[in-house]
Amino acid sequence: MNTFKKYLFPAVYGLVVYFTIRLLLDTVTGMRFWRDRHWQLNAFEMLYSIGFSYLFLAACNRLFRFFDRRWPANDVSPRRVVREVLWLIGLDLFFQNVFFLPLAAFTDDGAQWYDVVDINTIPLLYSLIYYGIARSSAFLKAYIEGKVQLEKITNDQLQTELKFLKAQYHPHFLFNALNTIYFQMDDDVAAAKKSVEKFSELLRYQLYDQQQTVPVSQELHYLQNFIQLQQARSSERLRLDTRFDDGLNGQQVYPLLFMPLVENAFKYIGGDYNLSISASLREKDHTIEFRVINSVPENIPTKKKKASAWKILKGDSNCSIPAAIP
Repeated sequence: MNTFKKYLFPAVYGLVVYFTIRLLLDTVTGMRFWRDRHWQLNAFEMLYSIGFSYLFLAACNRLFRFFDRRWPANDVSPRRVVREVLWLIGLDLFFQNVFFLPLAAFTDDGAQWYDVVDINTIPLLYSLIYYGIARSSAFLKAYIEGKVQLEKITNDQLQTELKFLKAQYHPHFLFNALNTIYFQMDDDVAAAKKSVEKFSELLRYQLYDQQQTVPVSQELHYLQNFIQLQQARSSERLRLDTRFDDGLNGQQVYPLLFMPLVENAFKYIGGDYNLSISASLREKDHTIEFRVINSVPENIPTKKKKASAWKILKGDSNCSIPAAIP
């Protein structure tokens, strides 16, 4: 395809322009150029048109590269298109009047008014068609590449944020879990064994079972294990209410997406030690609503917190995310 575009297309382009001009002139004059003119003259004009087309299309492509250097590839603003078209029109008129019109002046009966009109109009129309085809494919390719690059950057940013969140979460979680098991070993060995089992399931999920996205049912099962492990190390005053919608099954979510809300709820709970954790499917807009509400300590630190941390201290953490219904 590139070989045809580079080496053969200009020849085809020149012949199409030549035959179009000749047929229109014959319509006006009543001549039949293939019969009433000498074949050597026709052959010379066709070869001249082919050579002229190679030169003209090379100049057009050079003009396109000039605009590509001045504007970003994905910028298809009207201002750019208008400038390119105006430059193309000027380039076409220059080439036709400098290289093509003198040819008509020295053949047949000289350059008549209809020769001037045809030589300036027909090639211009073909050059505009060539511009539309050549530039539309280039603009479309640049647009697609820009979208793909933007999508890649967005995905890389999300992956970085998730990895950063996991890196912050793992040491804190491991310390708390091991601390819980350590104290259970003195009081209740059976409970300690159950905690070890829950802890192993949590680690297996984190290390081996994670994909780009996971079913929300798998994520909620992980949360239940975590909640049970945290409940074992919490005060007996803790009043826990957990409600997970049965309709949450195959919807895809990011792994450990809800984990920070649950972990911070246990961390900042106080007062009456009420903790409510719920997940439900909103049929109206196909989103998952995950809500965590915990009672706050009687004495809240006055030190300023970031907005996200202050919302958690207030005891109401709520998020809604799109759910992919299979």
